[in-house]
Amino acid sequence: MVSKWLISIVDALYIPQIRRFLPRDIFGYGLCGGLNMMFDTLWYFLLYHYVVCEQFVDLGVVVMSPHIVTLCLVFPITFFTGFWLNRNVAFRVTHFSSSRQLARYALSVVGSILINYLCMKVFVEILYIWPTPSKMLTTVISTCYSFLAARYFTFRKE
Repeated sequence: MVSKWLISIVDALYIPQIRRFLPRDIFGYGLCGGLNMMFDTLWYFLLYHYVVCEQFVDLGVVVMSPHIVTLCLVFPITFFTGFWLNRNVAFRVTHFSSSRQLARYALSVVGSILINYLCMKVFVEILYIWPTPSKMLTTVISTCYSFLAARYFTFRKE
């Protein structure tokens, strides 16, 4: 089973030097998030170059740029892989039904998207911080929110 294999990898990497600073769930969440980010990048590359073929897509009502089309194609893939990794590897909480956890996960992802949007608007357009540092700060805020939402809402232990 893939989840058992991934859990054994997380456990093997969770060495005593890391245990002193990070709880197991934060460490597992970080590894799963990193793995999902690698999946996201790989899928984006493959779909952008070999499915969308770097072409604009005319939907009749609107013409979408290739990078946005690819983003729309990749999002559902990494949404579900992120959910699976969190449910089966990082938090391993299964006493809620998967459909209930999936709905909660979707709600937390919507929250994360809103946080990203609002933070970027505030940092760049109101506080006049350059876009790249704004994105870095936004990522830190969004990641903290996502972890807390996963731990205390989506995959909470009762």
